[in-house]
Amino acid sequence: MRINSMTAILIAGIVAGGAAQSGRAPQAWPSYAADNAATHYSPLADVTPANVGQLAVAWEWYPTDKPNAEFSTQPGNFQNTPLMIDNVLYVSTMYNRVAALDADTGKELWSFDPKAYEDGQPPNGTGFVHRGVAAWIPSAGSGASGQAKARIFLNSRWRLIALDAKTGEPVTSFGEKGIVDLTKGLRREVNRKHYTNTSPPVVYRNLVILGNGVGDRLAYKGDPPGDVRAFDAITGKQVWRFNTVPGEGEPGNETWGADSWKTAGHTNVWAPMSLDDARGLLYLPVSTPSNDFYGGDRPGANLYGESLVCLDAATGKRKWHFQIVHHGLWDYDPASAPSLVTMTVDGKRVDAVVQLTKQGFAFVFDRVTGRPIWPIEERPVPASDVAGEQAWPTQPFPTKPAAFAPQGITTGDTIDFTPELKAQAQEEMKKYRTGPVYTPPSVMGTLMNPGIIGGANWGGSAFDPASGMLYVKTSNQPALARIRPGAETNSRVGELDAAFAGSVGGATFVPRPPAAGGIDALASGARGGGLPLVKPPYGELVAIDLGRGEIAWRVPFGDTPSVRNHPALAGVTLPARLGVAGAPGVIVTRSGLVLGGGGDTALYAFDAKTGRELARHELSRRASATPMTYRSKSGRQFIVMATGSGANAALVAWALR
Repeated sequence: MRINSMTAILIAGIVAGGAAQSGRAPQAWPSYAADNAATHYSPLADVTPANVGQLAVAWEWYPTDKPNAEFSTQPGNFQNTPLMIDNVLYVSTMYNRVAALDADTGKELWSFDPKAYEDGQPPNGTGFVHRGVAAWIPSAGSGASGQAKARIFLNSRWRLIALDAKTGEPVTSFGEKGIVDLTKGLRREVNRKHYTNTSPPVVYRNLVILGNGVGDRLAYKGDPPGDVRAFDAITGKQVWRFNTVPGEGEPGNETWGADSWKTAGHTNVWAPMSLDDARGLLYLPVSTPSNDFYGGDRPGANLYGESLVCLDAATGKRKWHFQIVHHGLWDYDPASAPSLVTMTVDGKRVDAVVQLTKQGFAFVFDRVTGRPIWPIEERPVPASDVAGEQAWPTQPFPTKPAAFAPQGITTGDTIDFTPELKAQAQEEMKKYRTGPVYTPPSVMGTLMNPGIIGGANWGGSAFDPASGMLYVKTSNQPALARIRPGAETNSRVGELDAAFAGSVGGATFVPRPPAAGGIDALASGARGGGLPLVKPPYGELVAIDLGRGEIAWRVPFGDTPSVRNHPALAGVTLPARLGVAGAPGVIVTRSGLVLGGGGDTALYAFDAKTGRELARHELSRRASATPMTYRSKSGRQFIVMATGSGANAALVAWALR
């Protein structure tokens, strides 16, 4: 496996520092997803299928983020996956505070508060969350002065902040006293409070590369664009910019009809990016243009919306792209970092890139050329019945692997624990438009499956290089998408000037004759203890044999207490695991473990070969992040995962007793 110079320096340093003490060398976790390739793989084998049941909580650390009445803010889910470098964990909290912790004890060494809450509540669907930071290590030939020190980069709302890795103090020589204003250098001026970040940057040599987040509820002409940019890690100077909505004269500009490229926003990279360090290739999972469910104001295919784009990391020049959804109408933005893998196909070794999607596909390409590993077919999909909407007539379908999540929805998919519940669910379902995947949102309301969290989401995948298996935590949670005139659509930030806009809700029903039909019944069911319209499992762990392009196995992941304990199901025999919907992902280790907490109150361990559940370690809070693992200087392997939300959140570390 190729590693970049930064990773080589980190590994050399931590091995020298700890091997003599324990006889077992420390093992870092230097990037958000283990490495820039986003493999979520660890070479550790101390915790095994035989002893994983003996894990116990070693320590906990509490973010202490609380609601702030002065700025009307509320911390959201604790979604961070920390870094571990030289026996120090670097973690970001919901309010974007960064803390350095001792990797053995969890003791806080320093913290930095960017006071992101002073800009008020972010105008997005997730609220105040932050998933990670990035590290830059000076190296020989980097151009950094001999006095340059390791830096932690935090992208907080509209700012990129460089912190001294040892002290947590801003690096004053970077930008303006340690801060770069990310709203400067874009294609147009934007409202700072409408610009945000939740995923960590990517570091390539002396470049810090990042996209941005834009709230889905924002739908106005000239809302923030999704420009991806690189900044000098030493000075903070902007080095390059890639326009995700092509400007005049740029390839792809013609795919934005009615001159919509001039005012279109979003089309941003809010999800993590990945990087082929050796080749200097950067991979962008580009999201949906605004607005998510109505595209009448942006006729055309809308490149590079909902595309996988490969750039030259040094220059920002496009190498290749593939549009996964044409003229997106479903909020089916690719939500996870593409995974860079080396696999064997028909006896040949192939360096590939795998992009998971919310709609339940795994698109697999040669990572250098962009050539699909298996054919991808353009297939007809249903037309829109919304005035002014020109849904694209076809969408890409990979011929391999098969979809890893249920697609489309019919009355045959309804919950069937009892005949009465099945009949009520089918009656409710008939009130809305249903059909195969890519059935467009409608005025009457369309039940879409997968829903807006997928399929797969920001947790991404985990890849085992020895077996060639790719592991995916999935969700089965349909959504109700309805189109309304813009004037009737509630916008929390008051920024909406589209003719039509989408509203989205849960696909549930009240297990009794509803007091009111239609979308209001669905919404009240979600609030008042409704049941899902569809049968379980509501989340699965799926193993994909990438070399063969086939699903090897799938098992339910987690449980859904709100269903299991529902009064309407009292006395009904239910499956041992109902599965649970949730965005976090899993990691895989050399010892043959798949580890994760997919949305309920437990850390799960599965056998990587068979999918058998090996252990379930209970939590007092909901699992809310993808875990990570490392070996500290003491010689112990730790598994760490963020849990909870708001004022009730904790970073939990497990180790063998």
